[in-house]
Amino acid sequence: MKQPNWKPLLFTCTMAAIGLQAQAQQELKPELQQAILKTRQGSIVELPDFLTEKIQNIGYQKVVLPGPQHVISDDPEYIRVPEAIALQEPVQPGAVRLYVYNVNGVKEPAKIDRRITAVIKNNGTADMHIRMLKYSSQKPSTNYYQVGKQGLADYFASSPQNTIRTVKPGQVIAIDEKLEKYITKYDELVHGFYEFTIDQPGEISILQTDLNTSGPKALSRIKTIVPPNGHNAGRGVFGVSNYRIITDSVYDTKEGVKEIIVADGDNDPWVSGKEKNTPGVATLAGNYGVMYYIEMKWKSTDGKGLALVTWNSRSGNNQWCGGMANTMVVSDGKFKEGIIQLPSDRLVTKQAPEAILIQVFKPAANGEEQTIRLTYSPPGASCLPTPLIFIPVDLK
Repeated sequence: MKQPNWKPLLFTCTMAAIGLQAQAQQELKPELQQAILKTRQGSIVELPDFLTEKIQNIGYQKVVLPGPQHVISDDPEYIRVPEAIALQEPVQPGAVRLYVYNVNGVKEPAKIDRRITAVIKNNGTADMHIRMLKYSSQKPSTNYYQVGKQGLADYFASSPQNTIRTVKPGQVIAIDEKLEKYITKYDELVHGFYEFTIDQPGEISILQTDLNTSGPKALSRIKTIVPPNGHNAGRGVFGVSNYRIITDSVYDTKEGVKEIIVADGDNDPWVSGKEKNTPGVATLAGNYGVMYYIEMKWKSTDGKGLALVTWNSRSGNNQWCGGMANTMVVSDGKFKEGIIQLPSDRLVTKQAPEAILIQVFKPAANGEEQTIRLTYSPPGASCLPTPLIFIPVDLK
């Protein structure tokens, strides 16, 4: 999970909201509007001389929603020693969201195959019952973009499982049996994204071991907890797992092109938490695993529709920003409501003039107010932020 480039935006949501920045409207040429309307959902459309970081922002309020304990393992991202614990955190009874993002980084004295797995120990005095609510498990791969994009798609598409597993006091079990079976070669990423409930206090460990040892057995002998290196997104238990984004006002298509920016570390700061093995406050740079439920009120007093696109806005600012791949859930429009991979017609989008069409929203016949709903989570392996650009388009 590459640490995001959070260079401050020239025009922030806050500034736009209170009118401290004046800016000319960004306009889209008629031929580019037609190109958008001919593009399939999720596909790339080229918009020369249009994409810029200077598009006017739509102000919003950010509400913290009740949600699960958010545990993430991504520091260090690369586990360089043959056998070690990459994360070990206590969790309390209730819901837990766990994001595993670790790589077999063993190359000394040789590159060797490893097992990277997630386990949970029942630290309570009674039986623990664990039930999976959301499940996404990817086969280890060096194609980090695909793993991150497909991982989000599988997470969004998953539903609660009926199976309830029982864990005796003091017992350790694998959280994901698939991870127990995978062989992780050098430089391959293990990506697991889960949400589950427990009814006893527990302890989650992410560990790397040999192929002949199960995760629960390895935990009983591993004493080494690798320290964080501070160069990746972060690790620990974080205090925010869900945000609701509510725009400050009703957007009218006559206002021209505007955008919403989240997960940039500036207008939308990184969430804080605690990593038990290091002092002070932990920071989750990128807000990976956090769910954003975005609601935007809009209307069309000029009869125009509204196209929603995104692009890799930081491609020139950071060596890790050469590609962007994402998955979102988008409300109904020209295309049906549902999960869409971005892009859907290739692995990544690289840089301007490439944009990805997310949806085209139709105006109400009588100009009444409508609500656009999006579910977004910062994509692993991709640079941030993910600009959400709203472009008025003539659908006639």
